[in-house]
Amino acid sequence: FTVSPTKQFYHCFGCGAHGTAISFMMEYHGLGFVEAVKDLAARTGMTVPAAEQSGFAHEAHTVTAQLTDVLAAAARYFKDSLRGSEDAIRYLKGRGVSGEIAARFGIGYAPAGWQNLEAIFPDYANDATLVEAGLVIRAEEGRRYDRFRDRVMFPIVSTRGDIIGFGGRVLGQGEPKYLNSPETPVFEKGRELYGLFQARRAIRVAYRVIVRAGYMAVVALAPHGVAKTVATLGTATTPFHVQKLLRQADHVTFCFDGDAAGQRAGLRAALRALPLLEPGRSLRFALLPAGQDPDDLVRSKGLAAFEALLASAEPLIELLWRSETSGIDTS
Repeated sequence: FTVSPTKQFYHCFGCGAHGTAISFMMEYHGLGFVEAVKDLAARTGMTVPAAEQSGFAHEAHTVTAQLTDVLAAAARYFKDSLRGSEDAIRYLKGRGVSGEIAARFGIGYAPAGWQNLEAIFPDYANDATLVEAGLVIRAEEGRRYDRFRDRVMFPIVSTRGDIIGFGGRVLGQGEPKYLNSPETPVFEKGRELYGLFQARRAIRVAYRVIVRAGYMAVVALAPHGVAKTVATLGTATTPFHVQKLLRQADHVTFCFDGDAAGQRAGLRAALRALPLLEPGRSLRFALLPAGQDPDDLVRSKGLAAFEALLASAEPLIELLWRSETSGIDTS
């Protein structure tokens, strides 16, 4: 792989990929043209000119940097805290998650207690960034407390590698079972996919991606060598999800539970994907046996059984036809 700063050009002698800095960002990070230009500009301290918005753009970049900085600091704290939580380690080991896999995904633990983050943020009582980042909740009387308490923490990473939010899985009893960061200037659930940053290389090699729902759906498959898996963040598949997936891979397989809810989720994803499909791209839908997760299937029947399930996935056209003709005598 060679890069020529003088010619503003790169070329890979292994796979034949070549182009400019902009096309590299588009291919490697799955960005659109405008996103790639803005990303490169931001990395050099520049702002992309926009009519009457240049000052606003600079301010937005500053806010983004502040938010990602505090989220990264919180992620380091949660990761360090995991070592001291026997319950969190026991939960992860029970799901087959080794220390190596936990490190790959940056998994951590938010201790029980109301103001643990005060230990790493000296201005905890007044820092507005902590509230804006979704780490701290401000009560009506002005009292502050941590949003995530006694939870296994899953950092959500952008395609640029920045931590933009968290998902927390409660230990023991408590509701909700999974708690996501709120919507912030750097995090929108309907636009992000968990595990995409870690899966990019495997996706590029295979030109395929598997889509599940939930953090553990991705993490639990990693020990079995299934690296090309991502997940939606507790929300239905959106057009933004589909667009991002089709930038990364030619073939997308949605792997849903085989119950009625899973079938409805598959149909919604199909309908939202239709306007975005183009020649050479395909969507397929695999339904799991009732009450079984992919990692359960792999543990009980081996990786070949899961690969066979994916290979037999229903093409989008068949899913739509079956849905449209349900209850109709087509003879």
